[in-house]
Amino acid sequence: MFGPNWFASVMGTGIVATAAATLPVRVPGLHAFATAMWLLAALLLAALVIAAARNGTSHADDPVLVQFWGAPPMALMTVGAGTLLLGPASFAVAADLVLWGAGTALGLVVAVAVPYRMMTRPGWAARSDAAFGGWLMPVVSPMVSAATGALLVPHVPYGCDLLLACYALAGLSLFAAVIVITQIWARLVRHQTGAARMVPTLWIVLGPLGQSITAFHLLGRAAEGVLPDPYATGAQMVALLYGVPTLGFALFWAALAAAITIRTARAGLPFSLTWWSFTFPVGTVVTATAGLASRTGSPLLTGLAVILFTVLLTAWTVVAARTARSLRRGDLRQPAPMALRVAVEA
Repeated sequence: MFGPNWFASVMGTGIVATAAATLPVRVPGLHAFATAMWLLAALLLAALVIAAARNGTSHADDPVLVQFWGAPPMALMTVGAGTLLLGPASFAVAADLVLWGAGTALGLVVAVAVPYRMMTRPGWAARSDAAFGGWLMPVVSPMVSAATGALLVPHVPYGCDLLLACYALAGLSLFAAVIVITQIWARLVRHQTGAARMVPTLWIVLGPLGQSITAFHLLGRAAEGVLPDPYATGAQMVALLYGVPTLGFALFWAALAAAITIRTARAGLPFSLTWWSFTFPVGTVVTATAGLASRTGSPLLTGLAVILFTVLLTAWTVVAARTARSLRRGDLRQPAPMALRVAVEA
């Protein structure tokens, strides 16, 4: 069965392109590499949309896979942002507007519908150890809307309204993510890490952290000439005063998730599509660090952005190769809902 979790591969590939395009260093061939990755992400998106139309199911009754309905809207917006940054100028803005609009609309539906289903479906989240990183997928999508929408502000006549809407989307996602991250922390300290197959989803926590830093950085840039002072100046201050402390927590969580992942890998970490959690969330931290580096001119942050990009590229290479190999062997053609449900309940 084909599920929405497949779209995480588009997110992971697209964020490599975006991170490469925004890296605060000049490296020969980097722009060409970013463009190639954007094209690959666009092709993957087209292929998965066709596959979903032919073979997809909603998984509305699966408490695990339904969370990954946050992936399709984020995949649309990731490719859209890449189009604006790397695509031909003749159609980049129009294409991004379509992809951003579709992704934002679907993301808002998912952000409301999935938590609503969790809150009204008896037994779905009754267990105290049910929380996992996937719970963030539905609510992080509006933060991606905020970050990618900020890129569109200079290109539309209604820039002020779009900017304010993006701030509202960021607030929606940020507060919801804090609630979910608190539940994930509580589950970890009370019930430990759980099934090995689900350990990679711990990295999803980096998604709202890194993406929120990126969003407030880009919104601060977009506020110049759109909002009057002192609000435009305040937007710049928020970008830095929020971004640096949040980056500190993101690096702390990355160290914690890495330690748990290494410990699990020693005992056996089976491959599944959850491995794509090693890519997009890390990529958001790359774009966040790159944004702060360009804003401050800090050599430390510039070096950190390069190191994190290297980690992202390595993770993408490994996960993409393992996905291709598993597809050839037919391992990923098994019914995913049951496999993931067993992993959570183990």
